[in-house]
Amino acid sequence: MNIKVLTVDDHQLVLDGIKLMLEGHKVINVVAEAHNGQEAIDYVAAHEVDVVLMDLNMPEVNGIDACKVIKELKPNTKVMILSMISEHKMIKSVMKTGANGYMLKNSGQQEIIEAILKVYAGENHFDDRIIDIMMDPKNTAQVKSENLHPSLSRREKEILKLIVEEHTTAEIAGKLFISFGTVESHRRNMISKLGVRNTAGLVSAAYKFDLL
Repeated sequence: MNIKVLTVDDHQLVLDGIKLMLEGHKVINVVAEAHNGQEAIDYVAAHEVDVVLMDLNMPEVNGIDACKVIKELKPNTKVMILSMISEHKMIKSVMKTGANGYMLKNSGQQEIIEAILKVYAGENHFDDRIIDIMMDPKNTAQVKSENLHPSLSRREKEILKLIVEEHTTAEIAGKLFISFGTVESHRRNMISKLGVRNTAGLVSAAYKFDLL
């Protein structure tokens, strides 16, 4: 297995630090670097990349706009944001792009490596601090009228919240005193209602549409 990573940041010091951090890893290989969103888009358009590790605030094209274009060009390419920004509004904007993850720049080496491996495997990964911000009652209570989405039942929302918190089907069944099959049935119904393909899609939709 060889995970090809493109790093994107307008600060060379950050790019050098990430490369040094990942250097020598047995499966993660930094194949190129870009200094803004446009360079990232151009590289992804011309080369096969598995994971794009990208900042948000950059000249020419920012990380949010670059992520949108990259996901349209190469839907299978995973994009993980690596930023110091932890504002609720900005995080929501990132979620809407289809980004596969969001890490803060003060994350440790092992955290970033594990996040890259996780998104490469097809899962979404969000820093615990990012999840705390998204689930803060003062943020989740805000009603966004522009976010029109299918309504979920109270039980579906309970199950979705536990899915976001990374509980297994068996754990969810135990916590809610329902059967394993009932949890799976609700999961399938939510996947159908929200038009997503898998559990990772449910997590993304939960944030995108303020479902929690």
